[in-house]
Amino acid sequence: MGELGLMAVDVPENLGGSGLDYLAYSIAMEEISRGCASTGVIMSVNNSLYLGPILKFGTEKQKETFIPPFAAGEQIGCFALSEPGNGSDAGAASTVARPSDDGWTLSGTKSWITNGYEAEASVVFATTDTSKKHKGISAFIVPKSATGLSLGKKEDKLGIRGSSTCSLIFEDCSIPKDNLLGEPGLGFKIAMMSLDAGRIGIASQALGIAQAALDCAVEYASKRNAFGSPILKLQTIQTKIANMALQIESARLLTWRAAALKDSGKPFSKEAAMAKLAASEAATYSAHQCIQVLGGMGYVTDMPAERHYRDARITEIYEGTSEIQRLVIASNIIKEYGYS
Repeated sequence: MGELGLMAVDVPENLGGSGLDYLAYSIAMEEISRGCASTGVIMSVNNSLYLGPILKFGTEKQKETFIPPFAAGEQIGCFALSEPGNGSDAGAASTVARPSDDGWTLSGTKSWITNGYEAEASVVFATTDTSKKHKGISAFIVPKSATGLSLGKKEDKLGIRGSSTCSLIFEDCSIPKDNLLGEPGLGFKIAMMSLDAGRIGIASQALGIAQAALDCAVEYASKRNAFGSPILKLQTIQTKIANMALQIESARLLTWRAAALKDSGKPFSKEAAMAKLAASEAATYSAHQCIQVLGGMGYVTDMPAERHYRDARITEIYEGTSEIQRLVIASNIIKEYGYS
């Protein structure tokens, strides 16, 4: 994937990336996830959540150190925001970073970290000033080799089982002062901006899952005979296929619009939330309907339908639950109407 440029789609070529835009990234993400959603999320986290914030907020030295090997696919990165006690409440970070004589010392635990086991570096968010609440959160680049960093158990998940998920445990973890990403107190803003971009990636992953489910349903229905002909000719099956295709195409256009807005430098937070919400729910719906079309064959591992069903579910949870997406959408619409 690194050789194909898929691990750093919108990173400039001088840093080892493909130098393409976010629309190209979205299309590539969908196609990879259509084949394997686990591979898709590995690609998404490395592109959107690890390389993205370093590319936008990193110093030249940080970019030269922490981008090229990750762009080439020689190493992968991760993004550490969630904690055991704060999932959707990203501003309540209990992991702290204290200044030391030669840098920073981090203490705390980050949970549900995709790519955590394999990542050679992570973008980590920790509180540097507790009196300022979310404005006291800062971002750091933490290499895997940092003293005091250890990994929790690898989670045994329902879906996307080909990607690792674990906790990152910081016990007086020491990093150089130059590993501060952006300015002190800018961490929450960096996290939210990164998640906006990441939601385009997850929307694209969900589209890939949804499209794979539709492909599976149509192919099976064309070969499965009942009542003297393929079930594809039955109106009930055709209604399911039409509804699946409608949700997928609608979500795809929303996702491409969010990507196009990002590429043009315009605000895209609302559109990214809409895309992620629509695509994740399209994935869950399509995977469910795919199993219905296949019947008993959809419930066994001989066919990919059950994997699509398991993989789809997480897309409504990570990088902001469907409930959080609706709050983001509503908040932006209220502001557009001049209210706060």
